[in-house]
Amino acid sequence: MLNNFFYPQSLALIGASESKGKVGHAVIKNIIDFGFPGKIYPVNPKAEKIMGISAYPSIEDIQESIDLCIMIIPPQAVLEAIEQCGKAGIHSIVIISAGFKETGTEGAKLEYDLINRAKKWNMRIIGPNCVGIVNTSARLNATFSANIPPKGDISIVSQSGAILTSIIDYAAGENTGFSKMISLGNEADITETEVLEFLGDDPDTNVIAGYIEGVKNGLEFVSVTKEVSKRKPIIILKSGNSNAGARAVSSHTGTLAGTEKAFKAAFIKSSIIRAGSIEELLGYAKSFSYQPIPEGDRLAIITNAGGPGILAADACDMSTIKMASFSNDTIKRLRESLPPLCSIYNPVDVVGDADVKRFSIALKTVAEDRGVDGLLVILTPQEMTDAKGTAQAVVDTFHEYGKTTFTSFMGKVSVKEGADFLDKNRIPNIFFPEKAVRCFEIMAQYKRGLERSSDEESSFPINKVKARDTIDNHLKRRIFTLGYEESKDIILSYDFPIPKSAVAQNTDEAVFYSGEIGYPVAMKIVSPDILHKTDVGGVVTRLKDRDEVRNAFEKMMSTVKRYMPNAFISGVSIQEMITDGKEVIIGFTRDQSFGPMLMFGMGGIYVEALKDVSFRLCPLNRFDADSMISEIKSFPLLKGIRGEKECDLRSLHDAIIKFSYLSIDFPEIIEGEINPLIVRPKGNGVIAIDSRFRLKEEI
Repeated sequence: MLNNFFYPQSLALIGASESKGKVGHAVIKNIIDFGFPGKIYPVNPKAEKIMGISAYPSIEDIQESIDLCIMIIPPQAVLEAIEQCGKAGIHSIVIISAGFKETGTEGAKLEYDLINRAKKWNMRIIGPNCVGIVNTSARLNATFSANIPPKGDISIVSQSGAILTSIIDYAAGENTGFSKMISLGNEADITETEVLEFLGDDPDTNVIAGYIEGVKNGLEFVSVTKEVSKRKPIIILKSGNSNAGARAVSSHTGTLAGTEKAFKAAFIKSSIIRAGSIEELLGYAKSFSYQPIPEGDRLAIITNAGGPGILAADACDMSTIKMASFSNDTIKRLRESLPPLCSIYNPVDVVGDADVKRFSIALKTVAEDRGVDGLLVILTPQEMTDAKGTAQAVVDTFHEYGKTTFTSFMGKVSVKEGADFLDKNRIPNIFFPEKAVRCFEIMAQYKRGLERSSDEESSFPINKVKARDTIDNHLKRRIFTLGYEESKDIILSYDFPIPKSAVAQNTDEAVFYSGEIGYPVAMKIVSPDILHKTDVGGVVTRLKDRDEVRNAFEKMMSTVKRYMPNAFISGVSIQEMITDGKEVIIGFTRDQSFGPMLMFGMGGIYVEALKDVSFRLCPLNRFDADSMISEIKSFPLLKGIRGEKECDLRSLHDAIIKFSYLSIDFPEIIEGEINPLIVRPKGNGVIAIDSRFRLKEEI
């Protein structure tokens, strides 16, 4: 349906103008100057000709078929123009005109009417309030941008017209080639998701870039981009990352979640590459456009200066890529062919007086090594440096071996001829070595994402019927906040082991149950009104005998009633004390756009203070579970340090996956949390010590 927007055979421009300085003049001039090969129909009731082309008073006066209509007229006139286009059988409209919902209530009403009329005629609309669209492959420039970059295979979609025109101008100056450039404006109809899906199938697009501030339908966005990113890299610059709009929540998970966390999780789920700036957006896009995706993550550095080589090596050490280890044969050949002053290990330092021949020998020798996936060639200008000749050696080596290659010719004047030659031959030249390393890392991470089995299925003995009965029973009784005692049947239904426990109503029962369970025991207050038990003295652990149990019971009841005199207390839970393992937390909350989002981190009472947590969108597979576990800073504690045993990470993976499916299976659960979940030593599984859920209240 979007083909007519980007590959039209004919177009009409309502609001075309002969007057310089007007948007209508800039757009038609760009269309003509860019060499659009199809028919152009300017529409302006006050002009007979515009830019030498016959003009028409209205769309109704054009008797030919029109594929695309572009509107640059006052907002009040757009509605009538839509009707005229509908009667003329035009189904693709770009509305550059502003004055709609971005202006307030009246503008929003106008936009609402606009979309209703468009639907009546089965029309699709880009905009309103946009810069327009570009397709260099079809020689279409329907924007009012001053400059357009050359033809290429990168396409970009932007929710900001100003950002897009800045990118267009910057890319033109950098000679970065683009295929399509789309300004979405208000997204009254066509959204970023639909455009991304179209670009995923577009034969002229190999790399997709984007600037977004939000998405209209998060689940659809993730579904589409997850599939598109398997075929083409998607690189997005996302702004508006504050949590100011986060809703009030009661769980640790909900407190730590927010807009930025949801988008980060969505990008990970979709394998979208996140850019932190416009510079990164264009740098990553150019890297993917110019270079093949590396087979692995092993980078070799060749430099004529020690300092920049060390900076690049440091950048590798702080990244997820590896410094390539050369084979004995490579080291032997480098030792035999390079002067004694040169460093023959990675980074290979050919030293400051290196000529083209020395660079070429090092390049070809290293590129032949099977343990090398990518090359970074650093050149600093010396009196004897031949930047153009070295650039030629880099290009020749790339063409011969085909390994992902970056350069960092560090300078502006002395290296310009070489840098221009590199760019002409599609070798990314990045002034700062650290940024070149980052670009290689991004490409290697994308490769790893392609290799992972994102659809891996996991099977567990889950009893959904039992969980459904438990949830429905509480909903019927209008109990919406579930503590451990109310929710343990839910987690049992999802194959979570729990400790032996019993609820005591008085001191004697507490002592009796403690003896039955076996010392040491833990004691916890049971109340649907108390979610953070520790805060009110509602948790005591490691009770070793009946006297400690008796004293703890009496003190707990007194303390809790003092802190929360109106809380309903149904008893005290006596629990088996689990003394081995590490405490973690798993929980989920529901993002308004992206659905259930799972959190993992080290558990207990410090989770909100430390904020050492990771998030993923549900459901999860083993790759997701493994990556979110290893992402937290405290991960070494789970692997075992200073003689400690490694925790049962396989069982922790299972627990995370099962809990993510619980969030999918029961949408009426708004928030759910197991804290702490004890991860026991390897081979001993996990055990859920405490849990709580919040159910959706029916209005």
